[in-house]
Amino acid sequence: MMSFVSFLVVSISGTLEIPPLFPPSFPSSKLLTTRQTLSPSISMDTKPNPQTSTQLRRSTRLTSKRIPTITPSSQPVPKNKTRDIEDCFSQDEADSVRASLLRWYDINQRELPWRRKHGCGCAGDAKERRAYEVWVSEVMLQQTRVATVVAYYNRWMQRWPTVHCLATASQEEVNEMWSGLGYYRRARYLLEGAKSIAKEGRFPRNATELRGVPGIGNYTAGAVASIAFNEAVPVVDGNVVRVISRLNAISSNPKDSSTVKHIWDLAGQLVDKSRPGDLNQALMELGATICMPKNPNCINCPVSDQCRALSLSRLETSTIKVTDFPPKVIKSKQRLEFAAVCVILVQNDSCENQKHVTENFYLLVKRPEKGLLAGLWEFPMVLVAERRTDMESRRKEMDEYLKNLKLDFGEEFNLVSREEVGEYLHIFSHIRLRMHVELMLLTTKGGLNQLENQGQDCQVVWKFVHDSTMESTGLTSGIRKVYNMTQEFRSKQMSTNTRT
Repeated sequence: MMSFVSFLVVSISGTLEIPPLFPPSFPSSKLLTTRQTLSPSISMDTKPNPQTSTQLRRSTRLTSKRIPTITPSSQPVPKNKTRDIEDCFSQDEADSVRASLLRWYDINQRELPWRRKHGCGCAGDAKERRAYEVWVSEVMLQQTRVATVVAYYNRWMQRWPTVHCLATASQEEVNEMWSGLGYYRRARYLLEGAKSIAKEGRFPRNATELRGVPGIGNYTAGAVASIAFNEAVPVVDGNVVRVISRLNAISSNPKDSSTVKHIWDLAGQLVDKSRPGDLNQALMELGATICMPKNPNCINCPVSDQCRALSLSRLETSTIKVTDFPPKVIKSKQRLEFAAVCVILVQNDSCENQKHVTENFYLLVKRPEKGLLAGLWEFPMVLVAERRTDMESRRKEMDEYLKNLKLDFGEEFNLVSREEVGEYLHIFSHIRLRMHVELMLLTTKGGLNQLENQGQDCQVVWKFVHDSTMESTGLTSGIRKVYNMTQEFRSKQMSTNTRT
């Protein structure tokens, strides 16, 4: 193989045909998958170093505005057309990277529950189950660490071992199982996709068909098709973006649509036709365990000899580092919002076996079916302006909101206490939500059954949940934190009352 320096000055000429990775009708806007654009493995919180960028352009003749020359097979590259080194892998490079990755993966792959194979590799039922397992695991792994996903995945598979089992579940059951994983839209898409597949009667067996399932984009379609059905299609997530950007020293914006398309094309050149699933998993595994964002373990990397970023970093006069690839992109600033949260605890007295019993119930409200955290349960919450975050203003806003629930707190309840619990800052990907939490303790006058019947015609869906089931109720991590704060507050109150 020619040396790296020689490669910089030698032009690649002649006819080079690269088959398109997606059908002509496939919209380029769908190339940005959720996992690519939001992956935590790509840090985008700092600006690129101007000196580094200048050195990159001098060393590799790249510009951040370059649109890669990717020519369909029907239009071969003219013989006098010169490709830049980052435009493609040579055949020798692709073969070398592919062989090195597969050897490394065979020895070093992590043992994960969704990688277990079932029976004969050619059996239809086994392939469909494998496809379902890959699908569930890949959706869970978006935005979530492997160590966290394993426990959720195992519980999920015990509950719904096949796609047809999942299709019979309700959204509320799925949300409860998903509770704590975050990004709840993923759970909604899994259920919608399962219902769609069950209705069709068979699991889609190639990437094109898989992209027709609700919630399945390019990344997930490629993962399922290559791993479960051995289709030679690429997979690109944040880890793959990082690995390929370093292999080819790509200095363009990793979020730019032309860069994304380019990296998908490069990943397609690496796909092994006999072991496409293993090759795709090897690329992702390399990014997750060796080619990491901040501290890459280049010494133990199986493709370090082919890594142009590493070669550039070793030049005597170079100020370039491997971690300069892909370049950092500034994140959009999170907006700050404020909310009043009222945890309503109702004490209901009843008689059982001639014994007086007091039970505690929490009031939960269902969020709208569209928008942030759609369809999930929470304590009564209302957004307030920053200037209205004082206690008096917040309580007025909350009282107006509670009237919409058609619960007359003066007629149906006795107010025992209403106290401030504290504040909690919950961080979403694009919002910083500062929640001002209060606890309202009530006793009923006529019983909860009568109240629930009155709320059936209310536009806002609500319910009372017994305190014994709150731990197993599907709550978002933010609402779970509010619940825990309230529990600690009540515990301190009871301890103080006992001492006095």
